[in-house]
Amino acid sequence: MSIRHGLLALLERGPRYGSQLRTEFESRTGSTWPLNVGQVYTTLSRLERDGMIVQEGADDVGHDLYAITEDGRTELRTWFETPVDRTNPPRDELAIKLAMAVGAPGVDIRDVIQSQRHHTLKAMQDYTRLKAQALADVPANRDEVAWLLVVEQLIFQAEAEARWLDHCESRLVRLAEAAATEPSAEPGPAATRGAARALAGRTRSRR
Repeated sequence: MSIRHGLLALLERGPRYGSQLRTEFESRTGSTWPLNVGQVYTTLSRLERDGMIVQEGADDVGHDLYAITEDGRTELRTWFETPVDRTNPPRDELAIKLAMAVGAPGVDIRDVIQSQRHHTLKAMQDYTRLKAQALADVPANRDEVAWLLVVEQLIFQAEAEARWLDHCESRLVRLAEAAATEPSAEPGPAATRGAARALAGRTRSRR
């Protein structure tokens, strides 16, 4: 998430002070990614150092105001026009957890999957409820429209995660069945074969 560019986008609408930017950022994103004032002012200092913003006086109660520069507008336009890079995806804790759970001693990977699926489905229900609340009335301003887009992205993301967990479980079951029926031709690393054998035993015991 680019706090830097988010603040530039807000400053393009006019000069603002730090805590005001924090409030507007959270309002626009429905507090999905909360900021603290320290993060905001650290980012503002870097933007000012890089020539993207300048201090522009103060408001009536003494808050220092920041304004975007032409370099800042150029940076912002470039950000909007450039696709988000997916060639180097961020580390995903769930994917790492399942990868490490395969063949881990004393770990039932199906229990790991089931626990995560329960959490993911609950989160999806919560997001869907928030969306229904947002749609109870027609979005009245840009902040409400922006929040609706954010919550819908969270719903789609949770749906995709739930489907992936189903896929992981199905793949493990297929590997388990293959390991149980063809022990002499077990493919893959030893850890995967061990997990498959254990899963095969649990699968048979649950039938």
